[in-house]
Amino acid sequence: MDKIVRSIDVGYWNTKYVTAHTDKEIKCAMFPSLAYPSYKDPATRTMVERRRTVAVPIEGSYYEVGPDVHLAADTFRGTQLHDRYLQTPEYMALVRGAIGFMKVPAIDVLVVGLPVALFDTGRGWLEKSLTGVHDVGGGKQVEVRRVLVLPQPMGALAYFAASYNKQKSIENERSLIIDPGSRTFDWLLARGMRLVPKTSSSVNRGMSDILKTIAQEISNDIGRPYSDFPAIDLALRTSKPLMIYQKPYDIAPILPTARSVASRAVSSMLEWVNEEYSIQNIIMVGGGAFMFKEAVKAAFPNHKIQVVKDPLFANVKGFQITGHNLAMTLAQPVPLAEPSSETERKAMLGQQIDGAGAT
Repeated sequence: MDKIVRSIDVGYWNTKYVTAHTDKEIKCAMFPSLAYPSYKDPATRTMVERRRTVAVPIEGSYYEVGPDVHLAADTFRGTQLHDRYLQTPEYMALVRGAIGFMKVPAIDVLVVGLPVALFDTGRGWLEKSLTGVHDVGGGKQVEVRRVLVLPQPMGALAYFAASYNKQKSIENERSLIIDPGSRTFDWLLARGMRLVPKTSSSVNRGMSDILKTIAQEISNDIGRPYSDFPAIDLALRTSKPLMIYQKPYDIAPILPTARSVASRAVSSMLEWVNEEYSIQNIIMVGGGAFMFKEAVKAAFPNHKIQVVKDPLFANVKGFQITGHNLAMTLAQPVPLAEPSSETERKAMLGQQIDGAGAT
């Protein structure tokens, strides 16, 4: 019987997770990284329309998460995704909510990620806290039997190797993986599938900082606070006009100022990354890749910048590939007591995405 492998990528803006994995594709879904608490289960209250959320019980409270979570809140968009967010009930609610939406009876291998700067300090705690039985709301429980934690960009590297059939050649190559997320700008330098820790890190300069910069300029222009970040994000991604007071608002004059945020993030990375002439692959993933690519290209004018297909889900799909291959390795006749770093590395190079097998 195939082991059940699932993956979760909790980001500042969205929580991405894998819903199904077949021979031909990895299916993903996401919901906002918001968790709103209440003293009783919202499902017991009378509502006109049932919303797509689940109420996760944690420490005596219920935390509502899911695609319709905005309907559960006021206008304040609170978040707990700071440097100590792993220890917050909101983080656990997002993870358990994602597990609940997967609709599986148990998970043999759960793969999650951390920003590069938090990996060393957070890995052990996260593995321990996520292993065991979880109450995912609605009276349901799911057992997680093994947890694998990866630096978030390592998922992207595994996905890149699988998607472009580079499992063999990449072992001899030096790769720079750049992941502009919502909160953090992560970069990871790897030799083959081995992380080079001293040149890999992250800074708190992500897509949210670009949105805040644009919002502040709009606020200054219209003479009152403006904070509709989702509307700005949609305008940037679709090139459709931003509507303010029922009229189109041109954000083009603000973009050079907004892009300076990306330039500063890339400049921070360049303090860590040297000998760029020996880098064979520069890979960009993450929901903010489209806003950071210009700054990255300016920093590496002699390289081709590879933005992977489906960059928003690249990390979580790479997690899934790694977890699946690890499960296959552990299912061998002489199983390992604990996965070593070498076992994890080989799992990342296991099988290409179209032949990874159903889980």
